Amino acid sequence: MRVIFRQSPCIPVENGLIVDGEKLTIREELAKTRFALENAYSGFDNVTDPDLIDCYIYELNAVMKRYKYLLQQAAELDLLPEEERAKAYRPITVL
Repeated sequence: MRVIFRQSPCIPVENGLIVDGEKLTIREELAKTRFALENAYSGFDNVTDPDLIDCYIYELNAVMKRYKYLLQQAAELDLLPEEERAKAYRPITVL
C-alpha cells in the first residue's frame, strides 16, 4: 500500500541507517488495522441493538479484508517471518 501524501521515500533511523518508507508504512498500517480490529470486536461484543450489530458486522468484515490485504503485501515484501507468511494467504473467516 502506498501513501500518497508522504514526500520522502525513506526515513532516517537513530543509527544512521535508512529504512525503506514503504516497508515502515505497511508495518504502521498493520498495527493500526490490528487496533481497529480489536475496537470493532469490542464494540460488537458490547451492543444489543440489531442495527448496531449489523454495523459492527460490516465494520468487522471491512477491517478483516483490509488486514488480509496488508498481510499479503507484507508477505510479498518479506516483512513477515516465515511461519507468518503461510497465514497471510489463508482465507480469513469472520463470524
